[in-house]
Amino acid sequence: MVATSHDPAHIQDYIDRGLRHLWVQTQQINDLRQDDGMLVIEEGEGIYLSDAQGRRYIDAISGLWVVAVGHGRSELAEVARDQMQRLAYANTFTYASRPAVDLAAKIATLTPPSINKALFVNSGSDAVEAAIRMAKQYHYNRGDKGKYKVISRVGSYHGVSMGAMSVNGANYVNRAPFEPLVPGNVPVQGINCARCPFEKTYPECDVFCARSIEETIRFHRPETIAAFIAEPISVANGNWVPQEEYWTTVRELCDKHNIVLIADEVINGFGRTGEWFAIQRYPIEPDVMTVAKQLSSGYAPIGAALASDKIAAAFEGEAADTLVGGTTFGMHPVSCAVALANVEIIERENLVANARKMGAYLEGELQALRARHKSVADTRGIGLMHVVELQRDPEAGVDFTDEDDVAKRMPRLLREEGILARAGAAISVAPPLVINGEEVDELVGGIDRAVTRLEADLGIG
Repeated sequence: MVATSHDPAHIQDYIDRGLRHLWVQTQQINDLRQDDGMLVIEEGEGIYLSDAQGRRYIDAISGLWVVAVGHGRSELAEVARDQMQRLAYANTFTYASRPAVDLAAKIATLTPPSINKALFVNSGSDAVEAAIRMAKQYHYNRGDKGKYKVISRVGSYHGVSMGAMSVNGANYVNRAPFEPLVPGNVPVQGINCARCPFEKTYPECDVFCARSIEETIRFHRPETIAAFIAEPISVANGNWVPQEEYWTTVRELCDKHNIVLIADEVINGFGRTGEWFAIQRYPIEPDVMTVAKQLSSGYAPIGAALASDKIAAAFEGEAADTLVGGTTFGMHPVSCAVALANVEIIERENLVANARKMGAYLEGELQALRARHKSVADTRGIGLMHVVELQRDPEAGVDFTDEDDVAKRMPRLLREEGILARAGAAISVAPPLVINGEEVDELVGGIDRAVTRLEADLGIG
């Protein structure tokens, strides 16, 4: 690693210049101005990150569910350097490159059998935008020009570009400043078996949450519905793993009403859930998949909309049938080369299997927290994608109050215990896929100590 200075004056200079000139995404500047409010990350190795002051942390959410192969992979840096020397860029609207061809072909060996075509873009939000455009133009090219609406689920997250935000249902994204958004979004209820919006219980419900979608389709008229987009397993909506019947019912409804089914695998994909893709846990195939994040483990920006043969066929023919739009840096040769090398590492090191194995161990260790803490209401997830849900009084169903301020308190406590995570009343636990058993113990131990301190601070016990 490159040697860095931990001199206090040097560090403070970075913080001062950052506060003045850098817009840190999603963060309130007044919070960053607080003592030790702005964290400057300098180095990473494996599951660990280090800041400018030399403090070491476990990266408990893989950056943002991104870093599958761990931090500090020199192999990927070398791939990027070699590709830059050979070909850094060529017109991506017109020409292919070897890395792009190789990556597209490799992904096709991992996806469901019908998914064989990759449109490369720059991010997960871009992938969602592309998938929605793809679905709408698919119908347009086939003569169904009235299909423009997109069904999405309350609670799900799909990005923050205007099209993606329009189908966003995550409660932590404030849509109000940007309304009116892109017209045509049709929201339906998502999966939350603990707080079912229909006040039903599985299995007696017979996946009513999925079956009820047909009423919405009929109300809005099937001839106007272009697509249904959903994460196979929604992190934003509590990590609930849907029953098999949920996805088979959704697939049947899409087939019945000629609706393009988009599986948003931006967070789920490339091993996070213990399968290459979360949708492979179910006996269905989507029409389009969106991917990003672990596609390159964050070593280069890249995403993709992956299309089935049926969808791709609708774009063959005349010039007017060509897919509309592109991005300057989509299919970037360096990003594609790095992503391909990253996927090969995941495959070579059996990291999908490790996510299953370590995920099962992590699940058990997190569940043990419920016996030790009165505030731990639930732990759930799959693979290396879990959540610890906290309440002031789980037995009585009492949530934390605004005065408890757990949205700020919990991340600080975790950070003081050597863990960087997205946390509040729910703690996301999604470490890199390279994690081992000893590191799981270290991670859960830190969460255990932080929750103990939270309960002491709030008088829970």
